[in-house]
Amino acid sequence: MIDPMYPGVSWFLWIVAVAFFLGSALPLLLVPLRWGRAFGWTLPAEDRFTVYLGRCLGGVAVVLSLATFRAATAPASYLGTLEILLGAATALLAVHIHGALSGGQPWQENAEIAMYAGIVIPGLWLYAQLPGALL
Repeated sequence: MIDPMYPGVSWFLWIVAVAFFLGSALPLLLVPLRWGRAFGWTLPAEDRFTVYLGRCLGGVAVVLSLATFRAATAPASYLGTLEILLGAATALLAVHIHGALSGGQPWQENAEIAMYAGIVIPGLWLYAQLPGALL
């Protein structure tokens, strides 16, 4: 359902929720090592901690995605969810920029900089249109 009062914000949230849920959250939760290899990471021989961290991040990402699905139906009623989504996307943008500048990540992760910027920049603009927004 698209919120008729804020259709732009609603569409944005649906698109972000679906893309993040399918592209990152579920793969990290269910198959973190396969996801990591697909993104060009070299994995250590002892991988239990890597699996644990991947699943932890995947679990948080699934919950954030599900909350974003809910917020998409009535964005003005779920400002907190949008704020958390934008905060997480900003943090991930910073982490990916740092990784690119330090040369510590595969090129696939560098490409994600555009994706996170594509969430943060329009997301902040859309968020500012909602009543009660802090911007």
